[in-house]
Amino acid sequence: MKQFAAGDLTRNTGDLFEAAAVAPVAITKHRKPRFVVMSMERYKALAIGRGSQVALDVSDMPAELGNLLDKGIEVHFRDR
Repeated sequence: MKQFAAGDLTRNTGDLFEAAAVAPVAITKHRKPRFVVMSMERYKALAIGRGSQVALDVSDMPAELGNLLDKGIEVHFRDR
C-alpha cells in the first residue's frame, strides 16, 4: 500500500488523489499508518459488503481447481 506522510499532504495532494484512485493509500503520522484514503467506489463496495476481493480457505476449493492451481504454480516456478 502506498503511503503519504501527514505533514506532506499539502505538497502532494495531487499525487495522493491519483494513487487513491487506483488503490487505498495509507496516511502516516509519526511513521505509523493512521488513516486510509480510497476512491468513493471502493468505499461504497466495502460499506455494502460487495468488495471484489474475497478471502477463502484453499481447503474449500474444488479438487479439480486445486489441481489446476498446483500445476500452474509448479510451471511458474520451474520456468524461472
